[in-house]
Amino acid sequence: MDRLTFATVWLGGCSGCHMSFLDLDEWLVDLADMVEIVYSPIIDRKEYPENVAVCLIEGAVANEDNLEQVKLIRARTRLLISFGDCAVTGNVTAMRNPLRTAEPVLQRAYLDTANLRPRIPQARGIVPPLLDQVLPVHEVVPVDYFLPGCPPPADRIRTLLRDVIAGKGSLLSGENIRFG
Repeated sequence: MDRLTFATVWLGGCSGCHMSFLDLDEWLVDLADMVEIVYSPIIDRKEYPENVAVCLIEGAVANEDNLEQVKLIRARTRLLISFGDCAVTGNVTAMRNPLRTAEPVLQRAYLDTANLRPRIPQARGIVPPLLDQVLPVHEVVPVDYFLPGCPPPADRIRTLLRDVIAGKGSLLSGENIRFG
């Protein structure tokens, strides 16, 4: 039997959802029997591959690199799952949105608090240009399933992945889809 190709991605967020994913503990061994992990922060692969069956995408779209990456991921992935509250709503990452632009954040981080040579990094590849508004994933590309939580607990992740891998879709309801 061919295993499904599986990916996890971390955009603008804290990586707490990936920590919760790792809390699957020994079920990760079972998961490895069901899927082939082709891309993730926990493996060393630099380019997102073609024809990924399932992807958990953590974090909000906060900068130009995230924007480009999420479009590529959507184009190369059959089932895209917004993984955690930042991906689903923007959550903490989007707390800067009331400021209307990224400029006050850059000002505070690189100028107001600097001790030596205050300046906002401009060189390409140093700090990706921030978007003025942080966006949840579904505001940029279509999402197939949503897995809220900050972070979603391991049992919820396992339930969703087990159902999706079995071809049942998302059977999460009630207590399993709450935020926070």
